[in-house]
Amino acid sequence: MTARRRVVRHDTTTSVTTTRPDSLAVEEPLEVRLSGKAFTVTMRTPGHDIDLALGFLVGEGVVGAAADVVTVRSLDAAVDVVLAPHVPPPDPSLERHVYTSSACGVCGSASLEAVEKVARFDTASDPVRVAPSLLVSLPDLLREEQAVFSTTGGLHAAGLFTADGECLVVREDVGRHNAVDKVVGWALREGRVPLAGHVLQVSGRASFELVQKARLAGIPVLAAVSAPSSLAVELAEDAGMTLVGFSRGGRFTVYTGEHRVDLPA
Repeated sequence: MTARRRVVRHDTTTSVTTTRPDSLAVEEPLEVRLSGKAFTVTMRTPGHDIDLALGFLVGEGVVGAAADVVTVRSLDAAVDVVLAPHVPPPDPSLERHVYTSSACGVCGSASLEAVEKVARFDTASDPVRVAPSLLVSLPDLLREEQAVFSTTGGLHAAGLFTADGECLVVREDVGRHNAVDKVVGWALREGRVPLAGHVLQVSGRASFELVQKARLAGIPVLAAVSAPSSLAVELAEDAGMTLVGFSRGGRFTVYTGEHRVDLPA
């Protein structure tokens, strides 16, 4: 997940220039195949590639449970997934006509109508409640598990937590949407999807695509250390999700679904 490279570092406060090796987060392409046929190519940080492919298919609305997948194989720079006979083939409009960069989870969708997928799970009726103390603790809990970020400073992270604060899984990647896909893919393999009653904490901002991925996995609460976009808030409100932003420094802002947060009167 990391590579070494010689760099030159200069400090203007001391006028000192040094040459040293530095660690970089690796970014490489991964092809996702369905029964041997190319479905998409995404840029990602190598590692947990099977989870990434499975989570990506959940986020595309192709699968929604472990029973939807017959086999999954990790190949050289590719993951091949064989869908169960009862799973309908993906809508051709979902096919990506360009590769998906590590900065974009919806780039290349054949139509705007394909961006907002039909959700399988009802997040609006999820009765889970979370304490303010939990929300302010999640960024630090996530940071403690970011081993590669500690080395490179160049990765996003996503973590799945219970409402009691138990950390179930944390994944890192150069793309924030990839980190979420890796978390959801892990949950699919573990038979945990839909993820009712869980909280997803992400290290960056809360974009539309992250809300969409959480919604399609059945996650009722999404918290981010930075700001959400206007479209992310609209989607979270429509889905009946709880969306929290700026969860850092002992503070947070609830944008939608405040009924799930046990705030004092």
